[in-house]
Amino acid sequence: MKTSHLFTAGLAGMLLFLASCKKEPLNQLTQAESRIYISSYDSAANFSSFKTYNIADSVAVIRDGSSSKQLTAVDQAYIDAVNKYMQQKGYTLVGKDQSPDIGININRIYNTTTGVIDYTDYLDYGTYWDPYYWGYAGYGYYVPYAYGVYQVSEGLLSIDMLDLKNAATKGKIDLLWNGLIRGEGIFNAANADSGIQTLFSQSTYLKSAQ
Repeated sequence: MKTSHLFTAGLAGMLLFLASCKKEPLNQLTQAESRIYISSYDSAANFSSFKTYNIADSVAVIRDGSSSKQLTAVDQAYIDAVNKYMQQKGYTLVGKDQSPDIGININRIYNTTTGVIDYTDYLDYGTYWDPYYWGYAGYGYYVPYAYGVYQVSEGLLSIDMLDLKNAATKGKIDLLWNGLIRGEGIFNAANADSGIQTLFSQSTYLKSAQ
């Protein structure tokens, strides 16, 4: 497992507040300072070998044991931002019927518990994006790593990159990369671009060779 954590400067400040016995350090943070960016990737993947991608045209909303697909102004802002930074990384957007190398799903996840994200359960949920969507009937998702400990109070924004290029050969769809954003204001369309920029900036290995 390879995981990158980017904690904003505000979190460092929070530790200083704790050290000085402040009672409510989180109250001192701005919305931007409260955000945490985490990315994980398959260390065996050669990201430069992927050329094209397609992104789902709606967002999966996962909330307390159920899910749906939606497209709000916030969702569209995140889709637009992912498209922007994928293309800056050298990847080309193609239609779903043009055999894209990478499939991208965006998810809004609402939960208030603390624990460990088990991607086996996550992807076998039955309500998550089905392989049929990407044209691979009968295939399951495969995740080569566990994510880790998390705590969610206001929700998460998750972006998944799926290996469609090698799915037929492997008989499964590997999860190549996942990015998570949590904190205040993440479901504000005005913050979508900066949030995705931060995730992509810390994922320097995300770059096509073309």
